[in-house]
Amino acid sequence: MPEVTIRYFAAARSAAGTSTATAEAGSIGDLVTSVSSDRPELARVLSICTFLLDGERADASTKLTKGALVDALPPFAGG
Repeated sequence: MPEVTIRYFAAARSAAGTSTATAEAGSIGDLVTSVSSDRPELARVLSICTFLLDGERADASTKLTKGALVDALPPFAGG
């Protein structure tokens, strides 16, 4: 599986305790499972996130390639 980077924003960053992480994953769904398997709060936040792959909207089934950059964007509030 390719090594990829995930960047966390807002509540995802808070739940992860960091702004970035790397993991080996073949799809966005695999990546979410990998980074949150033992972190229930991060898993909860990621379950409601929108994901971007190299700047383009992606979903759980989107395949990843080596060096891909995934952004995890939770819903934002405020004005």
